[in-house]
Amino acid sequence: MLGKGIIRLLLLLSLVMYGVVAQAVDESNDYRLGAGDTMHVTVFQNADLTVDVRVSESGIISYPLLGSVELGGLTIAAAEKKIASMLKEQKFVQQPQVNIVMTQVRGNQVSVLGQVNRPGRYPLETFNTRISDMLALAGGTTGTGSDIVILTSTRNGKPFRKEIDIPSLFLDDNRKDDILVEGGDIIYVHRAPMYYIYGEVQRPGSYRVERNMTLMQALAQAGGPTMRGSQRSIKIFRRGADGKPEQISLELSAGVNSDDVFYVRESLF
Repeated sequence: MLGKGIIRLLLLLSLVMYGVVAQAVDESNDYRLGAGDTMHVTVFQNADLTVDVRVSESGIISYPLLGSVELGGLTIAAAEKKIASMLKEQKFVQQPQVNIVMTQVRGNQVSVLGQVNRPGRYPLETFNTRISDMLALAGGTTGTGSDIVILTSTRNGKPFRKEIDIPSLFLDDNRKDDILVEGGDIIYVHRAPMYYIYGEVQRPGSYRVERNMTLMQALAQAGGPTMRGSQRSIKIFRRGADGKPEQISLELSAGVNSDDVFYVRESLF
């Protein structure tokens, strides 16, 4: 059997290793410096080393005494350690205590465009930000926004494009499609598919095509027929293979397609 001293030593080592792993996990989720970021760098009791710097497109800053220092892709904690290590190695400061405060975040931004409530560019504050997080930052989709979100970017140096069904992430527990976003990603929400209804209905106009919507539901969404209208007398126009509208016949239980046009005629009786 192991002695108590060895057991304590193994326990201590496991705690140390756990701390290292936990620190690594935490650091992996920290914001990483990117091109365009500006920051305020201070060194305790060394006022001449206090500067405001900007990360260049190549991820480099210009720092007093050290010259060019590559910080792009590093977390703030790692950048502090790197500057401190360089100051100490080159014997400029014996025990440097470096502190970095971000003054403007421009690197690692994601653009959210289209049918969202607050379109714009948003910085990645952590490296575990997902599609759903970015949509939440942009205020969610508008009433006319599609359920399908398009993500375009570059992954591993190659063009990347993915269509993501947002409701299915939660309704079908399809979380694997809630992928992590990266700096430079563009998230686009297109207009939702619409149908058009006019004639003898209470509220003629254009409406969003909901999932698995039937003709009866589309008619109900428009308030139903007027006193002079009839649901038995509906002209239906649907885009054909050549792109031109064609008149077709549908049961009330049939599904509705994008750009369908319904004309509710006046009842003959």
